Amino acid sequence: MAALYITSSEAGAGKTTVCAGIAKYLKDDGKKVGYFKLVFDGGADGDGEFMKKALSLPEPVGDISPKITKSADAVKKACAKVSSGKKVVVVEGAFGPTLASALDAKVIIVTPCSDKLAKAKFTDFGSQLLGVVINKVPVKLVASVREELSAKLSRKISILGVLPEDRMLLGLTIGELAEVVGGEIMNNAEKSAEVVESLMLGAMTVDSGPNYFGRKANKAAVIRGERPDMQLAALETSTRCLVISGNGEPIYAVRKSAEEKAIPIILARGDTAAAVASIERALKKARFNQEKKLTRLSELMQQGFDFKALYKGLGL
Repeated sequence: MAALYITSSEAGAGKTTVCAGIAKYLKDDGKKVGYFKLVFDGGADGDGEFMKKALSLPEPVGDISPKITKSADAVKKACAKVSSGKKVVVVEGAFGPTLASALDAKVIIVTPCSDKLAKAKFTDFGSQLLGVVINKVPVKLVASVREELSAKLSRKISILGVLPEDRMLLGLTIGELAEVVGGEIMNNAEKSAEVVESLMLGAMTVDSGPNYFGRKANKAAVIRGERPDMQLAALETSTRCLVISGNGEPIYAVRKSAEEKAIPIILARGDTAAAVASIERALKKARFNQEKKLTRLSELMQQGFDFKALYKGLGL
């Protein structure tokens, strides 16, 4: 059994995303793969439940993401519970060599694209370090970032992947959006698992509605209840859902158009500013925990991640 320890020195770097992408690729390639996440702070964690479902893992969530101490022995015993019969176990853990050494694991460090990239933090794991993944790179900079980092680091540190920032991976589902704004989904609730990739505010604009709302695809349009003209305009463009603020009810024409186009309408509590603020806060904390995102993630990983180097490093 090979253990792959995926870590980061920064919160929100995308460890779970990279774990999911690698584990899904291994599973699709016929490898028996497991997932193990170390949870030390005692807080609730939904990643274990998501990965159990996404990878069809037989182990209970309590074994996949156990809440344990940082003792090396405790970690080894806990990991052994999910390792039986596996070719590879993907471990998501805290930054530092101690636990990776206890599991005799190869290490991948995930780091977001920034000016703070430094070689020093990559060398802590010694020969266990398999490589580095640079995540959330602006799409237009992917090629230049790869070239620049390869020139600077590749002699000693392998750049396993340069992954672009992608709106779908950072989005919320319609159901999560409704919860965030304290709202109710009026119609087409079966679409609650669809992912919203962007947000547009239609409260005030001098542009004609269709031209304005046509600027972004797969969006949530937040519009005041007294603006049915803007609501109808948004429904004519690529809109995932319509969020009507101000405790107002949509008029018949808006309801009919939404139902014909199968676009859910969310009735939000409170005014537009409050709804937008709530959504923006939630987007900043959005996690990779929807199966709808796996297909897109697989595409990005196959384009930007070196699976041949991974297989060689793990002896597969």
